[in-house]
Amino acid sequence: FCRVDPYGFERPEDFDYASYEAFFSRYLVVLTRRAIKWSKLLKGNNSIQKSLKVKRYIRKGIPNEHRALVWMIVSGAQTNMEQNPGYYQRLLEGEKNAKLLEAIKTDNVKFRKTADPCLQHTLYNVLVAYGHHNKAVGYCQGMNFIAGYLILITKNEEESFWLLDALIGRILP
Repeated sequence: FCRVDPYGFERPEDFDYASYEAFFSRYLVVLTRRAIKWSKLLKGNNSIQKSLKVKRYIRKGIPNEHRALVWMIVSGAQTNMEQNPGYYQRLLEGEKNAKLLEAIKTDNVKFRKTADPCLQHTLYNVLVAYGHHNKAVGYCQGMNFIAGYLILITKNEEESFWLLDALIGRILP
């Protein structure tokens, strides 16, 4: 196993790789079974109907390969993005607030200039756009961790922005 986890965070010096490997080798069977169920549920669709079954599946965990799509749909971010075409790009192209730009910080291996691929600019864009979109919140400490995780999952800058908006604007308040 690598010193850096799949999400770009460095493991501590005393990380127990042997125990982790033993656990993960057993847990992989559960994850595989779960991924098969999700694939059958989605069947190539980009929609999910609310049901007790979907709720149960979500509570057990959404496999990485379906997580971005499910989050986008369930959070309402997909609908917002579709109803506001070009909005994200206009935020990035608009006038910038200097204090907001100065406040934004990133600290994750995958978002360093030396990373390959370097996602630093992507994270910066999402945070700048959100800060201009929601001026009442702007940028708050820790937002970079949330936005960074969304970028790693969605692998899409605009979707990450809309998910951040769903979380901060509707789900978490």
